[in-house]
Amino acid sequence: MKLPFLKPQAVSLLWCEQHRILAGAHQRPLAGLPTEDALAQALAALPAGPTRWVVDDLWAPSLLLRDLGDLPRGAEALEAFFRWRFTQSLALDAPHAVQAMALEPGVWVATGIREELRETWLQLAQRLDRPMRTLVPRWLHLYNQVAPSQEMPGMLLSLSPAGTQGYTGTLVAWGRTLALLRQWQEPAGPDAWNEERIAPSVAFLQREARTPQSLLVWGAPDWPESELPTRCLDARSALAELH
Repeated sequence: MKLPFLKPQAVSLLWCEQHRILAGAHQRPLAGLPTEDALAQALAALPAGPTRWVVDDLWAPSLLLRDLGDLPRGAEALEAFFRWRFTQSLALDAPHAVQAMALEPGVWVATGIREELRETWLQLAQRLDRPMRTLVPRWLHLYNQVAPSQEMPGMLLSLSPAGTQGYTGTLVAWGRTLALLRQWQEPAGPDAWNEERIAPSVAFLQREARTPQSLLVWGAPDWPESELPTRCLDARSALAELH
């Protein structure tokens, strides 16, 4: 199932992770959030017109919400509810803009970004005549690329390198639709990911009768064997639309 946060559109793509920023032929290393100057240089490498931003998962955290019963009526009340639930669940201090979508009855996925950061990026893109059409976290972009083509339940890691400490990032799994979403700001090496994050997630999914049959890994050049057949995604293919 493809999640319609990311709708097919003829727009330019800006790819921005903690360690790099890519836009067309423009590439630049980063060490955390990009400065306005770094973003301006990257956007200038794109044709004038709408842009679609794919950003690091930790800048736009996500949450899978289950067992939601009666929800507030009206768009404003519903938006306020999800903003409150998102903020409380993730123990966030700063206000976040939140977008939520129903997956099935009682199950929603929500993604947010700091309002101040979102507004700064929106204004910058507009000022440079590259207005932001959509902004999605990296895991969602990758999920939309790979999950719909998988015939069996699967699992995806969306990772960012954190120096010698390993990787931060997101674990998502799917069956008929998105079944599990977990995120870690604390870096860990591949073996720790396998033992402390992937294995418990597989055990949970087995109890839910949604056992993944494969593991796809983004952001690492290779990955140690685990209980799942593993394939590292080819960055050149995933980023082909940048060129």
